[in-house]
Amino acid sequence: MAEDDNKDKQELSEDEKLAAEWEAAMEETGGSDDGDSDGREDEWAAAMAEADDGDEPGKSVRAAPMEEFGEDAGLTGSGDAPDIDVILDIPVTISMEVGNTQIPIRNLLQLNQGSVIELDRLAGEPLDVLVNGTLIAHGEVVMVNEKFGIRLTDVISPGERIKRLQK
Repeated sequence: MAEDDNKDKQELSEDEKLAAEWEAAMEETGGSDDGDSDGREDEWAAAMAEADDGDEPGKSVRAAPMEEFGEDAGLTGSGDAPDIDVILDIPVTISMEVGNTQIPIRNLLQLNQGSVIELDRLAGEPLDVLVNGTLIAHGEVVMVNEKFGIRLTDVISPGERIKRLQK
C-alpha cells in the first residue's frame, strides 16, 4: 500500500503535491484555512490549560520576573531636577538664513556666475538663527577677527518655538 502512495505522489504535478501536503498538514492540526480565529483562540486556551495540567503544575508556564519601580525612580534617580549633563555634549547645527525665495527649475538652470537672486528679506532686516532647522533667534552680521559672526538681537521664547512647530 505504501508503494501505491509513492507511485501516486510521483505522478502528481508539483502544484498538486504542494496542495496535497497542505491539505494533509491542515488535517493533522485539525485546522482550516477559512479564517476562523475563534477556533484557534479556543485551541490556544486548551493548549495552555493542558500545559499547566502536567505532572508539575506551573512548571511549563510561568510569569516572567519583572522589576518594580517606585514613584521616585527617574532618569537621574536623585531629586527633582533632571541631569542635563547627559545632553550637553550632543552636537547641533547652527545656521544663519539671510532670506529665501522660490524659483522654477528653468530659472535655476539658467543661473551662472554673476547672477542675482532676489530674496524675500529687505536690506537691514535681522537674519534668522536656526538650530537643527528650528528658528531660535534673530541677529545681525558682525565682523570678528576678520571673520563673519552674528550678534543675537532677539531670542525666541520656548513657548513661541512650540507654537511655530505646531503650525
